[in-house]
Amino acid sequence: MRGEEVELVAVHQSADEMAPYERLLRDAMRGDGTLFVREDSVEEQWRIVDPVLGNVTPVHEYAPNTWGPPEADKIIAGDGGWLSPEPSVSSGAAGPQPAKEES
Repeated sequence: MRGEEVELVAVHQSADEMAPYERLLRDAMRGDGTLFVREDSVEEQWRIVDPVLGNVTPVHEYAPNTWGPPEADKIIAGDGGWLSPEPSVSSGAAGPQPAKEES
C-alpha cells in the first residue's frame, strides 16, 4: 500500500468575493445593521442567561480514593445519609446487607 500526497481545499473564494468578516466590517462602516442584532434583543438575552451564569455550583475538592467531600454528607443527610459500601465481615459483599433469617 502506498500513500500519495493530496491537498484539501476547505474554503474556496474567488478574487472578487469579500471574506465574511470583511463584508461585516464594510456593512458596519456603511451603517447597514442587517447582519447585526438589535441592542434590546441582546439585553433581553442577557437578562435570561445572567442568573444562570451567576448561579454557579461550588466545586469541593476531596482526596482521591475517598467517597467525596464532607459537603456531600450534608446534601444527603435529609434522606437518611449514605449507606456504607464497606464489605460485610460475614459475607464479604459490599453495601447494605439483607437481614438474615433466623432458623
